[in-house]
Amino acid sequence: MNTAIQSTEMPRRPDVRSGQPLVSLRGVSKVFSNGTLALKDMSLDVGRGEFVSLLGPSGCGKSTALRIIAGLGEPTSGTIEWPADAARDASGNPDREIGFVFQEPTLMPWATVAANVWLPLRLKGVSRRAANERIAETLRMVGLESFANAYPRELSGGMKMRVSIARALITEPKLLLMDEPFAALDEITRFRLNNDLLHLWEKFGWTVIFVTHSVFESVYLSERIVVMAARPGRVFRDMKVDAPYPREEEFRTSVVYNENCRRVSDTLHEAMGAHPH
Repeated sequence: MNTAIQSTEMPRRPDVRSGQPLVSLRGVSKVFSNGTLALKDMSLDVGRGEFVSLLGPSGCGKSTALRIIAGLGEPTSGTIEWPADAARDASGNPDREIGFVFQEPTLMPWATVAANVWLPLRLKGVSRRAANERIAETLRMVGLESFANAYPRELSGGMKMRVSIARALITEPKLLLMDEPFAALDEITRFRLNNDLLHLWEKFGWTVIFVTHSVFESVYLSERIVVMAARPGRVFRDMKVDAPYPREEEFRTSVVYNENCRRVSDTLHEAMGAHPH
């Protein structure tokens, strides 16, 4: 069953870059109620249209940082800054315009694929009739246009994750946050979804922050890799991946890919042995 994106020729990437970051973390720390210091003094700029991966071992605060950016948690200290021209909500706070893809698809088992994708618009008060065209278009984007009336139990793991991605994209977010979305999938499905994600990113010019444990995945996808150290979670090194886009399957066996993987792997090893300051 082929649910891959069928586009053979990608349009030129939209020109969304600017000198101003889309989101900035300034000295962000997070202490949980049990006293655990999950993040310490994390500072990071993510530019418009960038693909940035947060890479590190379990317990280094990658998912915590992602949730704070999404507004699903508050920092104990430090700030999250959005550009001055960001849209504002009714209270005057920045409207983050974020899509979030979690580690598990978290689909409603009693609802069809189309109904699951509609959910974020439904929560905004958009009727199903008004949303139908956007639902159909979003399902086409992820290669699931033939499965609108299917139920989650009828889908493979990779297809469920595509539904989860479609649900994150239905609101047309400027920033896509992805928390190890492909970690539980088999290698072939994971590679295919990596390819499809890059095609969509190149086509639509989103900004992506992607959490992963995998050196190989981070190098394949990213422009920048933020290597994090644990206990407490902190930025160890911010690394650029020196390889052009588009990246296709042959990139995985290239000398450039292997050199970048070795460099990032060595840095991750350093980070895992680093002592807190």
